[in-house]
Amino acid sequence: MFSSIGQHFDQPQNRLYQERERRRASGLPVLDLVSGNVHDQGIHFPADSLRKAMDTGLRLSRSYRPDPRGQKKAREGISRFYRTEGLSIPPEQLILTPGTSLSYLYAFKLLGNPGDEFLCPRPTYPLFDSIATLADIQLRPYPLRPEGRRWVIDWEGLSAAITDRSRAIVLISPHNPTGAVASPEEVDRLCHLAAEKDLAIISDEVFSPFVFAKGPLPRPASHATPLVLTLNGFSKMFALPGSKIGWMAVTGPAPRVQQALKTLEMISDTFLPVHEAAQAAVPLLFQRGRPFLNRFQTEVRRRMRLATRELSRYPVFDVIPPEGGFYLAVRLTNGLDDERFAYEALHRHGLLIHPGFFYELEGSYFVLSGMEKPAVLRTALRTLARLARGGRGRCLVL
Repeated sequence: MFSSIGQHFDQPQNRLYQERERRRASGLPVLDLVSGNVHDQGIHFPADSLRKAMDTGLRLSRSYRPDPRGQKKAREGISRFYRTEGLSIPPEQLILTPGTSLSYLYAFKLLGNPGDEFLCPRPTYPLFDSIATLADIQLRPYPLRPEGRRWVIDWEGLSAAITDRSRAIVLISPHNPTGAVASPEEVDRLCHLAAEKDLAIISDEVFSPFVFAKGPLPRPASHATPLVLTLNGFSKMFALPGSKIGWMAVTGPAPRVQQALKTLEMISDTFLPVHEAAQAAVPLLFQRGRPFLNRFQTEVRRRMRLATRELSRYPVFDVIPPEGGFYLAVRLTNGLDDERFAYEALHRHGLLIHPGFFYELEGSYFVLSGMEKPAVLRTALRTLARLARGGRGRCLVL
C-alpha cells in the first residue's frame, strides 16, 4: 500500500532512543545534552519585542496578498542584514522559506534529477539523509579531517568524490557537529573547484552569527562561482525556531541566477509555506533583535569556551576547540565504543548524548551541545568522565 519512501521511514527506533522513551515512561529524568533549542537552556528572544513585532506583522498582513518569493519588505530587511555583513544581495535574489530544512529540499529539487549526487561533508548532520530521500537524490560524502587543532576539508577526498552525476557541493560553516569554520583559503579553493567542475555550492550559514574568531565569515557568495545558494534564518540567529523564518540567497552569473529564481519561485508558489504575519514582522525583528543578538553571541561564546575547557580537564576526552556554533565532537581516548558509552550514559545516569556514528564520525566520538547551563554541564561532564574512566580502556559491557 505504501511508497518506497513510506517503507524507508518505517524503521524501528534505535536502542538509544528506546531507552530514552523507557526512562520517560517510567518517570525517570532525562537530561538532553544534544538539544540545540536554546529555549531549553533558558535563552529566549525578549518577549516584549517579539510581541510588538508579531502584533505589527498581524496588522500588516490582515489582507492576504502572498508573494511566492516572500514579502518584499521582509526580503528588503534580509538584504539590509547582508549589507551589514559586507555582502550585496538584492531583495530580488532572495526566496523566503519556512526554515533551512525546506531550503535544502528546494535546493535539491532545483539542481538534481533522481539519482543525481550532492557532495556533503562527513561528519554530517543525520537529517540530510531524510531530506535526500524525499528529494530522490544521493548524498556523496567528502571528508573533514582533524589537522592540528582544526577540522579541515580533505581536498583529495573531495576531488575523489566528484563524479559525472555530481550537481553541487554542500558547505556547512560553522559546521555541525565539529564546530569547524571554513577559512578564507578553504572557501576560495572550494569556489575554484566548483567553477572548474561547473558545480553549484549550497552554503549553509545558520550558525554564522556564532563565529568565535574576529572578522567576517568567509562566504562563497562573495566569490565568482557557477551558482551559490546561501541558506540562513532566524531559528539560530534570534533563537526563534518556532517563527519558521528562513531564506535562500541566490548569487552567481545573472542568467543562472534568474533561471534558479524562476524555478524556486514556482516551487515556493506551490506551497506558499511561510506565515504571512511572520514575514511582515521580519524588518522589526531585525531592528529589535540586534541588542539581543549581541548578548546572545556573548553567551554562546562563554558557554562554548567553558564546555571546551571543562572537557579538556579529563584525559579520557579529546576535543578540538570549535570555531563556531553550538556543538562539540569529543573523542574518547581510551578505546571505548561510542554507541555503548552513549547508551550507558543514558541508562545509568539519564544523560542523553549522541554516539559519533550518528554523524559518521570515524573513530570513537560522542557529540553534545555546549549550550546547557554551565553548572548543569559541569556536573554532567564530570559524570561522563567518571563513566569513561570506569571502562578502563575496554568497551563497556551492557
